[in-house]
Amino acid sequence: MPVAAVYPHYVAKVEKKRHTVDELDELICWLTGYSPAELQAHLEAETTFKDFFAGAKLNDNAHLITGVICGVRVEEIEDPFMQQVRYLDKIVDELARGKKMSSIKRGAS
Repeated sequence: MPVAAVYPHYVAKVEKKRHTVDELDELICWLTGYSPAELQAHLEAETTFKDFFAGAKLNDNAHLITGVICGVRVEEIEDPFMQQVRYLDKIVDELARGKKMSSIKRGAS
């Protein structure tokens, strides 16, 4: 599945709670190590989630993302790829719930 197919749902989720696309993109870039231009290129190319995360340099603090998403504890997911997808889902949820950016980024400024 391409990231671009899910991205509009992320945008709708955060905008519904009065957050911006820029905030969403900032978090995605924080998690993946992509620049905003690289993120946009992946969206335009309709890169699959598998390839998107295969090319990412996951943030060193990503392992600090914990909690439940879709009824499953993120930190207990054994498949690295699925865990990365759920990390993304979790930080999007946290933004939509109004958590501070510094907290979502696990202490990063």
